[in-house]
Amino acid sequence: MFKVYLKYKLSLMKRQVIYAKDIQIITGKSERYGRILIQKMKTHFNKEYHQVISIEEFLSIHGLKIRISH
Repeated sequence: MFKVYLKYKLSLMKRQVIYAKDIQIITGKSERYGRILIQKMKTHFNKEYHQVISIEEFLSIHGLKIRISH
């Protein structure tokens, strides 16, 4: 059921930015964990505080791929 929900949620996403709540849903960990991951990714990609992390950047760092089946 989780896989179906995740595929459905990702297929409906119109935005290109990932937030801590999204990371919480994907990983099953806390929202705080998501915020820590975002900070680490900003450091990795040399981004400033106000810049955002894209879904593609998140997926590339964690070795994930989006497969949306119709």
